[in-house]
Amino acid sequence: MKLIGSTASPFVRKVRVVMAEKRLDYQFVIEDVWSDDTTIASSNPLGKVPCLIMDASEAMFDSRVIVEYLDTLSPVGKLIPQPGRERAEVKTWEALADGVMDAGVLWRLEATWPRRADGERSQAWIDRQRAKVKAGIAAMAKGLGDKPFCSGIHLSLSDISVGCALGWIGFRFPEIDWRGEHPNLGKLYDKLMLRPSFADTAP
Repeated sequence: MKLIGSTASPFVRKVRVVMAEKRLDYQFVIEDVWSDDTTIASSNPLGKVPCLIMDASEAMFDSRVIVEYLDTLSPVGKLIPQPGRERAEVKTWEALADGVMDAGVLWRLEATWPRRADGERSQAWIDRQRAKVKAGIAAMAKGLGDKPFCSGIHLSLSDISVGCALGWIGFRFPEIDWRGEHPNLGKLYDKLMLRPSFADTAP
C-alpha cells in the first residue's frame, strides 16, 4: 500500500497512527496539495490528502473511510467496535475530532492563504471557525471526564482522532491554551505521545 499525504496534516496523521497501531507496512509519499505542480488529482479528484493507493492501483480517500478499511486488515489492536452502540460512540468521537480539524483548517486558510488579499479576509468567518474549535475541544474534555480513554478503558479510534486534533491545534494555533483549560485532555495527549505511533508522527 502507498499512502499519499503530508506530515503536517492531522487527517494524514490519523491514518499513519492507525497504520502503526495495526502494524501495517506501507510506503509514505509526501505531497503538497497546495503546490502548483501537485499531482494529487490523478489519485483523488478532490485534490485532498490522505489518499491510500492499494496494490491494484485503486485509490481510497477520506481519512474516515481509510481507517475503517485499515482496521479490518489485521486483528492486531482492534480500534473500531462491531456495529452497535459502542461503534456509534467511537465514530461520534471521530466526527467531533474531525469537525475541530475541519474548522481549524478553514480558520487557517482564511487567515493565511497567500492568494487572498488582506482586505478580502473575513474576520467574522475566522471568529466563527475559532468558536467551533474551542467548543469542540470543550466537548472533548467533557466527554472524556476522568476516564483513562475516550471510549472505555482501552485505546480506540476515539483517542487517536482526539489526539491528532489536539496535536494539530497545538501545532498551528499555540495561542489556544487547551492544556491549561482542560488538564484531562493534556493528560490524555501526554499518554498518547508515549506511544511510538504518536511520537513518530508528530507534526
